[in-house]
Parts: sequence; C-alpha cells; structure tokens
Amino acid sequence: MLYDVVILGGGPAGLSAALALGRARKRVLLCDAGPRRNAAASHVHNFVTRDGTPPEEFRRVGRAQLASYPSVELRDVPARSVTGARGAFQIELAQGVARARRVLLCTGVVDEPLPIEGFVELWGRSIFQCPYCHGWERQDQTWAYLARDAAALPFAVMLRGWTRQVTVFTGDLFEVGEDARAQLVSAGVQLETERVVRLHRRGDQLDGVELGSGRVVACAALFAHPPQRQVDLVRALGPTLDGDGLVQVDPMTRETSVPGVFAAGDLTTRAQGAIFAAATGAQAAGMINHGLTVELAAAGLL
Repeated sequence: MLYDVVILGGGPAGLSAALALGRARKRVLLCDAGPRRNAAASHVHNFVTRDGTPPEEFRRVGRAQLASYPSVELRDVPARSVTGARGAFQIELAQGVARARRVLLCTGVVDEPLPIEGFVELWGRSIFQCPYCHGWERQDQTWAYLARDAAALPFAVMLRGWTRQVTVFTGDLFEVGEDARAQLVSAGVQLETERVVRLHRRGDQLDGVELGSGRVVACAALFAHPPQRQVDLVRALGPTLDGDGLVQVDPMTRETSVPGVFAAGDLTTRAQGAIFAAATGAQAAGMINHGLTVELAAAGLL
C-alpha cells in the first residue's frame, strides 16, 4: 500500500498529527517504537484537560481515539531508514517496507546525561528541564540549576517564581560577569562556582549537591538542560540542523530541508513540552494535508 503519510514517532506530536490527518481522510501509518523520552516522568503537566495524566495513559487515550479513523494504521515497529524522494518514499521498518508520499518526523531527541554521579538515577524524578511541567509539585522547596554557559543564567532567576531558595551552579565552566552576578544577587539567587561532583539522594529523591571541595549544598529539585542529539534515523536522513543540533523547519509548513519530509515536536525546538509538541504535530499535519490534497486533486486521484 502507498500511504499518504508515514509518521515516525507516537508521542504527543505523532498522535496529534495522526488525528488531524485521519480526520482529513488521509491514509496514514504511525510507527511507534523505542524508548520514551519521558519514560522517567510520572505525569504529563501543563496540558489543558490532561494535566496530571500519566504518560502511558496519555498514549493509551490517544491511540484509542485514533481507532475511530479507519484510514489510520498504527504499528509498534521501529523505522530503520528513509530513502526515496517526495511522493515516493520508502521507509524500511523492522518488518517490511512502507511506501509514502510524505514523511513526518516526530522522533523527539536523545538527552545525554551530564557526567555527574547520580544524574542518571535522578533524571525525570528529581532532575527536570521545565518548571512549567514540574515546578508546581516542588514549589517552595530548595531548588538549584546547573548552568552550562552564561546565557543560561537568567533561567535561574525565573525559577524564583516557584521558590525563594534557588542556587545556580556554574561548575567553573565559565566566568560570571559583574552584571550577571548583580542580577543574581538582586533576585536572591545563590551562586556556586565550584565543580559539581556528586548528587546525594535518598532513593530517587535528591537530597544535596556535593561540590569539589566536599561541601554539600542542600537541594530537593535540580533543573538542567543537558546536551541533546538527534536519533540515528534522523541523522542518517540528513536534514539541515541549527547550531543547537535541532532540525530546521519552515515555520509555516514545518517542512525540513529534505523535500517531502516534515518534522514536529522536540527534535525541532528547545521549547519542549507535550502541549508544544502536540501543537506542532497538528500544524504539520494541516500543512501536509493541504499540499497533498491539491496535488492529488490535480492528478485526478481524489
């Protein structure tokens, strides 16, 4: 079968795109496999009508709703490669090959843990990226932020909206200018420039941050933005990436530099969250549907 669209990735972006395309009566294959980026998270937050929903329940409901649209097929199989060209793509799956007129990448990104003892164990449980997603549940606790460069320091000031106790750790990675120091002091943010060597924990809960000198700073919630990379499939496909390694897309159509290949969700932006991903998935689906409908109608295929 020739699908109108093959969607790679079944998180909020992929599910949202599949719903929009199914309602537009397009033949869609949604492929979903591999580790979940939010596997460590216990709930989805900041998503209207779904605030507090466990991630697996979010996916279950999304899949159940897609079952109402007979033109949408869902397979729990990984995609190994994408070849071909606009209108005639071949997607090699773990089981067989799918053909498609368009491809939509919703694969997310891979977070690379920082080389700090305890980081992996606490990721998604006491270490977070987004205060809008996790801040309410940790409000008024002792918070900290691992800043990797000077441009990130204002993020620590923003955290003050959730708690009065914020420490920013720079790990001796960069110089903190006088203006930046003054801003932190005026906002009531404590600055620690020593190297972070270890995270103290009780089970999956952070208890403190140990510095190179052996001193431990009390901390219950830690925010960090570790490096990210694209999944192997996306890197092999070769769309243009920006300076942060994110897939560049046309802001209106969400088409990548590879004609006929579109992208939505976390792989395209640092504004990462379930509701953002779902919105860009719907946007991409609408633009894909528009272009396909014009093309198919002109060819007498509708």
